[in-house]
Amino acid sequence: MSAAPAAEVVAPAKVEVIAGLTGCEAKIRIEADELRQGVCRTKKADWLITTFPEEKYKETWLDSARVYGGTHLVGPRWVVSAKPELLETLRDRLGGTIRRLQGVGPAPGSS
Repeated sequence: MSAAPAAEVVAPAKVEVIAGLTGCEAKIRIEADELRQGVCRTKKADWLITTFPEEKYKETWLDSARVYGGTHLVGPRWVVSAKPELLETLRDRLGGTIRRLQGVGPAPGSS
């Protein structure tokens, strides 16, 4: 048995399907033309699932999120936002790639 770093099949861009694959039932927070976003809350962790009707909306969202930095699991027309250690586990179930976004401005604690 090989220890593949990611699922062979990548999850489809639907909040409810991605949530089910991660073992939660998402509560929808945003329902808009450009994106849908749901939050998963479990005893172990919380994470956000954001889906997009087209790839261009995902790329715009990622560009905007770059200001805040952070690490995200990114697939075709979807992004999962969570703590980095959780993203590795979710990647095994969902596929996709882990992207670290660099924040803008001075690093925390620098003056």
